[in-house]
Amino acid sequence: MEPKTILPADTYTVVNRTILTEYERKTIISLYEPIIGSNAVSLYFTLWQDLERKADDEEKYNHHHLMSTLKLGLSPVTTARKALESMGLLRSFYKSGEVNDYFYEIYSPLSPYEFFNHPIFSVVLYNNIGSTEYNSLVKYYKKQVSIPKDYEEISSSLDMNFKSVSSLSLNPETEVEKTESIGPVIDEHYIDFDLLLSSLPSYLVNEKAFNKRTRALINSLAFVYDLDTLKMSELLRMVINENGVIDKESLRLNARKYYQFNNSGSLPTLVYRTQPEHLKSPEGDMSNRGKMLYIFENTSPYDFLRSKYHGTEPTARDLKLLEYLAVDLELKPSVINVLIDYVLKSNDNKLTQGYVETIAGQWKRLNIETADKAMRTAEKEHKKNKTKVFSSKPNQKKEEKTPIWFNEKHEAQELSETEMKEMETLLKEFR
Repeated sequence: MEPKTILPADTYTVVNRTILTEYERKTIISLYEPIIGSNAVSLYFTLWQDLERKADDEEKYNHHHLMSTLKLGLSPVTTARKALESMGLLRSFYKSGEVNDYFYEIYSPLSPYEFFNHPIFSVVLYNNIGSTEYNSLVKYYKKQVSIPKDYEEISSSLDMNFKSVSSLSLNPETEVEKTESIGPVIDEHYIDFDLLLSSLPSYLVNEKAFNKRTRALINSLAFVYDLDTLKMSELLRMVINENGVIDKESLRLNARKYYQFNNSGSLPTLVYRTQPEHLKSPEGDMSNRGKMLYIFENTSPYDFLRSKYHGTEPTARDLKLLEYLAVDLELKPSVINVLIDYVLKSNDNKLTQGYVETIAGQWKRLNIETADKAMRTAEKEHKKNKTKVFSSKPNQKKEEKTPIWFNEKHEAQELSETEMKEMETLLKEFR
């Protein structure tokens, strides 16, 4: 298991699993970069350069080399690496030792045809760059003009110009490099296929239709459009014909329409689901603060906000605010959760956009990446503001609501029945 933190002295070796052409370089910049960002693309090309520069297959670099080349800290380098892994551009292998050692395998991007027909990539790219830029890219990668039918082909075949004769011996096992791509990596199975098949009428089900590729498509659609098994069953009923064959294009279209209907016409994008492992705190703290820290770090901002809605779907406005925090400001998931909890508690259960953006902007400038630092900063700012109010209005007495994880004094107090119920519900749901 990989350690939570990579050290600058940790070594790595780059392994080539493909041939990168100039066309593929353009594909990575125009199709992948809008999704994974410039840091990940820079890391990809830096690893390629390391591969071309090394004198032999055993030459190693350390991660300080990457930090110096990319002008990035270890945290953003690790985040960029994981983005490449998720998109199928890189595979990483680790071995512990006195100095930890890594192998990084580089793979080619999907072809433009595969990319634009992928159920996840095409949707996320469209959402990230907009319809104008997306259509421009489609036009650029579109197939060339086909030959008119009234033209006759006169191309020569191999046997017309050459013949086989005895010559030098050839080793048939000679290995030559070839282009390899592996596509995006989705480890979690979002659909329970046993439940899915049992939920469909027997006269509709043809198990042969649920082959490996079809199951992969269904899983991908469930991931990108946040569909559970029963909702996927409803969509499948609409696209399975009388022979039990699934119309895959109709399934894609219906899944997209369903998502847009429930999200004010918007399309999904990719953000971290939960806090990256290397930015989490050690487990074992059973104080109120420690319990909340665990929840912040192991819950996606969407699920955390949904818990505040008591399990129902948050409003489109609040979801848009979440997307702004995660995509535009690039705040870490646990930091967003702390921000949500603090603002709701201190602002009469309202996510006022201006208030949220003011705090988020400050935390971004302070480069806050962990829940622990976000909690301490929120508490510090609250005490500072409270002192200012008390100084200007010394006779004002107003009971202020603060999060249950605030300060040592609050830790020692008995929690109210509502607060205890809220914490236990969150722990039960997200543990």
